[in-house]
Formats: sequence, C-alpha cells, structure tokens
Amino acid sequence: MSHRVHPKAYRLREIKDWYSRWYTQKNLSTYLEEDFKIRNFLEKRLKDCGVQNIEIEKFPDKINIIINSSRPGLIIGKGGKGIEEIKQRLDNKILKNNFLKKKKQIKIDIKEVRDPWYQANLVSQWIAFRIEKRFPYRKVLKQAIEKVTTSKAVKGIRVQVAGRLNGAEIARREWLKVGLLPRQNLRAEIDYGTANAYCSYGVVGVKVWIYKGERFW
Repeated sequence: MSHRVHPKAYRLREIKDWYSRWYTQKNLSTYLEEDFKIRNFLEKRLKDCGVQNIEIEKFPDKINIIINSSRPGLIIGKGGKGIEEIKQRLDNKILKNNFLKKKKQIKIDIKEVRDPWYQANLVSQWIAFRIEKRFPYRKVLKQAIEKVTTSKAVKGIRVQVAGRLNGAEIARREWLKVGLLPRQNLRAEIDYGTANAYCSYGVVGVKVWIYKGERFW
C-alpha cells in the first residue's frame, strides 16, 4: 500500500522551513492554539486578497506576522488603515483572551508575490474560485496548466480536483499532469497548495503540485 506524505513536511529539515518560528519550554499548547486562531482569522478576513502563506515569528514581547500576498494593496488599505484594523482585531479577539496575560506588540509585514502563477497555493485558489463560478472543471484545469507552464522555471505540474464534479451524483477524482514531478526526491523543490470550492452541490477539493527543479546544498 502507498503512504501519503505532505510534500512540505517531507522536506522540512532539508530545503523547507517552518511557517511558525518560536521556542518555548512551557505552554506549548497555548502557543499552538494561538497560531491556529491567528491563521484562521487572517485566512477568512483576507480571502480575496491572494494570500500565499502566513508566517508567524514569536518573541517574549512581540509577534511578527509576515503575509505573502499577490494583492498587497487590498490588505494595506488607504493610508495603512487596513493593517491597523487587523492589528486591533487580533489584539481584541485573540491575544486578549490568552491566559498568559502578557501584552505583546504586533508587527505585520506585507510581502508582494511577484508571479502568482509560480505559487501552488495561489493557483489552487484560482481554480477553486473558477469552479465556484460554475466553469467546467476540465477547462479550468487546462487553463491553469497553460498559465503555470509559461514560466521557464517550472519543470512540471499536477492539478487535481475531487468531489461531485459538475454536480454529478457520484463523487470522483480527476487530475492532469504535465512534465516531471519527482515527489520521492528530497532535492526536488515541490510547491504544494490546497483549496476548497464551496458549490451548491457540495465541496470540491483542489490540490496543486508545482515542480521547480532540484536544489543542491
């Protein structure tokens, strides 16, 4: 039988890094819960802002949140009002309820993603959005592959959807692949992203793998 492994978790100590970076000897569960709530809040609030990933760095008196987005202007807002509002909501809704009772300074950095078609998370979000708008899933998958493979740095791609495709009564899985995808190789730099399309007939899951070549140390 096969064994499914997350592409990023498989390469964490080799060519990938954690999205949460902090150290503690006590209250580990509290720190993890806090990270989960921060990410959950930001993903819901910034759903239409093209967020690739959210990185969290924690210090004794400060929290750094790094948001990688293809549409940073929507997050920053006019005169930086968007960031200030996010800070206020995080402080009032999440950090205030922490039983550690430590006041922490929140710093939010927005980094622009230059090429959204080079990032698996953004590609999966685009596919999910098109499926929610009732576009035929096969056409959407082919369009996504065409847009991603225009970059010379991409060596291969696989896109997959699963669920009641086009409203069919029986759920199934469909996928398309172009180029190479050596998922068993630790040197292979594979970007992996997932998204959900919430349709009237159910949820359709989207997965994207993008192979960007090998990295040598």
